[in-house]
Amino acid sequence: MGRGATTNSIPEIENCKFLLVIGSNTTEAHPVLALRMKKAVRKGATLIVADPRKIWLTKIARRHLQLRPGSDVWLLNAIMHVILEEGLQDDDYIREFTEDFDAVREVVKRYPPEEAERVTGIPAADIVATAREYASERSAAIFYTLGITEHACAIDNIWSLSNLVLMTGHLGYESTGLNALRGQNNVQGLNDAGANPAYLPGYQALDDPQSRKKFSDAWGVEVPETPGYRLDQMMSGLHDGRVKALYLVGENPAHTEPNAHHVEEGLGKLEFVVSQDIFLNETSRKHANVVLPASSFAEKDGTFTNTERRVNRVRKALPCPGVAREDWRIVVDLAGALGADWPDYPTAEDVWNEFADLAPNWSGIRYDRIEEVGLQWPCTDRDHPGSPYLYAERPARPSGRGKFYPVEYQPPIEQPDSEYPFVLSTGRTLYHYNSG
Repeated sequence: MGRGATTNSIPEIENCKFLLVIGSNTTEAHPVLALRMKKAVRKGATLIVADPRKIWLTKIARRHLQLRPGSDVWLLNAIMHVILEEGLQDDDYIREFTEDFDAVREVVKRYPPEEAERVTGIPAADIVATAREYASERSAAIFYTLGITEHACAIDNIWSLSNLVLMTGHLGYESTGLNALRGQNNVQGLNDAGANPAYLPGYQALDDPQSRKKFSDAWGVEVPETPGYRLDQMMSGLHDGRVKALYLVGENPAHTEPNAHHVEEGLGKLEFVVSQDIFLNETSRKHANVVLPASSFAEKDGTFTNTERRVNRVRKALPCPGVAREDWRIVVDLAGALGADWPDYPTAEDVWNEFADLAPNWSGIRYDRIEEVGLQWPCTDRDHPGSPYLYAERPARPSGRGKFYPVEYQPPIEQPDSEYPFVLSTGRTLYHYNSG
């Protein structure tokens, strides 16, 4: 669809008439948003929960689609199968605003709800009812989070959800859309600023020569064509020699990454490790050559971007203790020590202004405009009020059309067997946050 972000706003949730919550234990992981969902149900909305576990929301849901772990693609393809079989798709939207629909049509023909029942464990009648309800209701929204994304087939899961939304035209207006509930308070802002190795800040593609030239000119260095490693590639690179050093900022891979023994072995092979954090953790205690004391959220100025794309101000409440410093100041000084000729950044606002100058969808967001209330991107100039929902005119891809991606089901690599008959499904609880 063109943007890596939630399509709609948090207040719109309570006006939805249909909510599909899939892979999200919302009351535990996003309790404030869950309150909005409860309010929508009290107002008469239909809530469908798709989750292997009986999470709290199933108590107020019309239907619990208790799928087997890893069978999300089968479920979603089966829902689309029903929609197409019964002619419930939005043909006008598909024709005007999408491309490659026929490829998805051919794939989902092979996913009838009766066969989906065998694979997912969900009764075929429940799949049919869900498909009809979702396709028939205009104010219908989908919400997902780590139960969809933290899988080997995460991309397939998200493409399947996108296909479903495009097929029914649930985009571009209030109380609808495809809504990714971010796992932490500034995950959205981190990605916006270029943490994804395939993108420069503002989701400007690294493989686009014009984008590279723009940033090369602004930064006074040649931006490389080759993207950096993703996290999974970094972890595998510990073992094959591609990665010889790690600079960790607020990360604790010895404790948080899967296959802990394998990760520990890889960390032990590194020549140099820097840990920049507010506490010593499992990684820094055992593997760090240098520890750089950083600042907590209460000790820094800047911005956080929340799950609805709203850029909010963060204000320092306390000075940094001891020799601790703000993360960006540490990075700037480290770059200088390595010989980089970076400009002087007196404040966090100067860092933000450079980002906003280079990223058109943020160019209208400046500190003086978000002193009291944040703004939602896209916000392209100082007179722009911000965007409560995306794609009001059309999808944001260069073609102006949302792209369908045909997805075939791939079973989980590891299946229960007689020796290991159990499946471990992890998740968050309300009073336990990440690795803390």
